[in-house]
Amino acid sequence: MATEAAADDVSETYEQFLAKVKRINNVGNASSVLQWDQEVMMPEGGTPARSQQLSALSALHHELLTDDEMGAYLDELEDADLDDEQAAVVREVRREYERATRVPTELVEEISETTSEALPKWEQAKEEDDFSVFAPILEDLVELKREYAEHIDPDADPYAVLFADYEPYLDLETAEETLTRLREELVPLIDEIRESDADLAFDAFDGEFDVDTQEELTRDVLDTLGYDWDRGRLDTAPHPFSTGTQFDARVTTRFDAEDPLGALTSTVHEFGHATYTLGLPDEHYGTPLGESRDLSVHESQSRLWENHVGRSEAFWERFLPTMKERFPQLDDVTPAEAFEAANEVYEDNLIRVEADELTYHMHIVVRFEIERELIEGDLAVEDVPEAWNDKYEEYLGVRPETDAEGCLQDIHWSHGSFGYFPTYSLGSVLAAQLYATADAEIDDLETKVREGEYEPLHDWLTENVHRHGCRYTTPDLIEEATGEAFTADYFLDYVTEKYGDLYDL
Repeated sequence: MATEAAADDVSETYEQFLAKVKRINNVGNASSVLQWDQEVMMPEGGTPARSQQLSALSALHHELLTDDEMGAYLDELEDADLDDEQAAVVREVRREYERATRVPTELVEEISETTSEALPKWEQAKEEDDFSVFAPILEDLVELKREYAEHIDPDADPYAVLFADYEPYLDLETAEETLTRLREELVPLIDEIRESDADLAFDAFDGEFDVDTQEELTRDVLDTLGYDWDRGRLDTAPHPFSTGTQFDARVTTRFDAEDPLGALTSTVHEFGHATYTLGLPDEHYGTPLGESRDLSVHESQSRLWENHVGRSEAFWERFLPTMKERFPQLDDVTPAEAFEAANEVYEDNLIRVEADELTYHMHIVVRFEIERELIEGDLAVEDVPEAWNDKYEEYLGVRPETDAEGCLQDIHWSHGSFGYFPTYSLGSVLAAQLYATADAEIDDLETKVREGEYEPLHDWLTENVHRHGCRYTTPDLIEEATGEAFTADYFLDYVTEKYGDLYDL
């Protein structure tokens, strides 16, 4: 009887704990909707009120997470007899709780308010091509994030502390090793490609493409891939992104009249994020089991759909007729030519979100090195534009002529998101590992892509990645899904074969 009573006590405590966790996460989800609105629909004059709203919600989230009641629940459940799913929830909340309790609420509020105010400053600076407009508030954010990292672990590398906010289970050493390997192995491949005399159809999509018609085309591609419009929507934003929950996962894109591929690949990328979010289990909404497994895994989903599906010849054989219906001027373009154009390795691209699969990672290396130097105090904010331009010249062979095309092109620093960028490359690497496993386990996957049958790939990803939420740590999830530890081998094999064939290397 005593054992049963103890079990009942644990069960009751866990249910009370879970109710509190859901309340906390709903506050966070409400903040996300307000942030989406600020980037997509809010009138320009709304910033003063919005910054206060987000600051209040951020403080409330922090207070609920760090109060004595939460600490008591976690202590009581620490050695309790929990099942695997319950233990995973406690593990994830405890990790978040332990980090949050070290940070004063006042600092959390200040960071939230400053990031909200930073967004319009970044937008103005980019529009006016004037880094000095953004520099003062960027300096504030760097100082605030240093202070934040100092509170969490004064003895650790502050950049490693910030990186762990986005990828807590693959350490910074793994990220550095991966980026180093990509730089060392991709640069020679890129050099070979640039020396190649292969005659590819890079001009297949040259011309003017009506923006409204492009929007219709992006809706076509979302229909083709199986986007759930009952739980999502498409809008435009200065910097494309996806956000939401399994009940409401929204995507944004942007349009350029001279670059229809840009909007198309951006939309497919954000669809990958959204389909992960929509694949999370409904019944676990508001708990770690109903949340995505951090940013490296999230990015693996977007890069898998963008590159392994959306840049494949099989995809273009299926989708090009739809594109020709929207844009009859493409009537003479063949699927092979569309495939070649979608996989051009650029010699002079300055913009990360418009980069090809290979040079993309040099864009990430530049950001990683600069923001690490910023956080560690080795680079002054005022020197960022010159450092950025020097690194672009060194790693990509091209020098930005404007700050808008250089250090102001990304939105992330206005969010205070230092430590975020490495997850883009980690996600690309993981995408190749996951796709190789899916390809081995799904009968004739290439033919299914060619025929527009995406459900088997959706199902495989949901079964092996999405439905687990945060049940597993990142390394354990990768092992569960692929049978192997995280490795860059599959990505490097994939790009070597693909681009070797394309460029006759």
